[in-house]
Amino acid sequence: MEEKKRRCSRRALHFRTKPSEIFIFRYGTAFPTKKTYLCSLKKSNRNMSNDVRMGGFNILPPIVKNLLIINALFFLAKIVGAKFGIDLDKWLGLHFVTASDFYPWQIITYMFMHGDFGHLFFNMFALWMFGAAIENYWGAKRFLVYYLITGIGAAIVHFGIQGFMVMPELAVINNYLDAPSVDNLIEIAKHHQFQINPDSGEIASAFAVFNETFRQIQIDPTNTDLLNQCTEFLVSYKEYFLNQHVIIGASGAVFGLLLAFGMLFPNSQIYLYFLIPMKAKWFVILYGALELFYGVTGTQDGVAHFAHLGGMLFGIILILLWRKQERNRNIEW
Repeated sequence: MEEKKRRCSRRALHFRTKPSEIFIFRYGTAFPTKKTYLCSLKKSNRNMSNDVRMGGFNILPPIVKNLLIINALFFLAKIVGAKFGIDLDKWLGLHFVTASDFYPWQIITYMFMHGDFGHLFFNMFALWMFGAAIENYWGAKRFLVYYLITGIGAAIVHFGIQGFMVMPELAVINNYLDAPSVDNLIEIAKHHQFQINPDSGEIASAFAVFNETFRQIQIDPTNTDLLNQCTEFLVSYKEYFLNQHVIIGASGAVFGLLLAFGMLFPNSQIYLYFLIPMKAKWFVILYGALELFYGVTGTQDGVAHFAHLGGMLFGIILILLWRKQERNRNIEW
């Protein structure tokens, strides 16, 4: 008996039953059907952590609980800040890397900012629904590392794709600023779609003046005063344009959790729209395919689909890396 205990302490702990039997999803929530974990000496690729502990299923494990609290506090701070004219999205939302409002800490803080209550609620619901099962299985440390890495990975992929889309438009503006001329100004009008919020104040008013100036300079192309006015506007607009590309929300990390759940508990039942039963592995594949379709076609504008895919991509890389490390440890042992 002592020998068995010693051997168990050097190996990962396994569940008595299969993961698909332990976590059954009913109406979108997880319920453990077994509360007892058994130490097994059988090798399994599904178990990737030495952090699984003996004990019952915790419906609100510590990291998930603290993440829920932190996200709620950030949302409350955003509301209070708005009352005092403070835009926390400007400081904590993730801006494009070449924007004047970009700060290094945003690659972490953006995950805790949300647009409205609905955005917060559904992300937090998914964090609890999938995260509780995963944290119980992996343990707190590995779960937190995974959550943060997939969130950061989501931002990297999003801005990698967005940079590919934004740079050609930015290049047209830079060409004009490097060599101001009526011809280069016309090229901007042909190839760049100005994206200005009518409620953005000073820049919106300046854009109205720019439109009139652009009309006049086409009539009188030798007027250098008109060209200088256009240049002044485009310098301000370039900064505005770059600062408009902001992402907020925990969705990238949440999609990473969705991917992890599908890999750890592939045969668990998930009820799509609370009605349609579907195995977790097919649910993950379906959502990944939809996000790819929406991202490529530009459907559902305003949603960072490639960030969702980035969370899943970094998630699968991390899980496969951990599995390889686990196999190597088992071989060495």
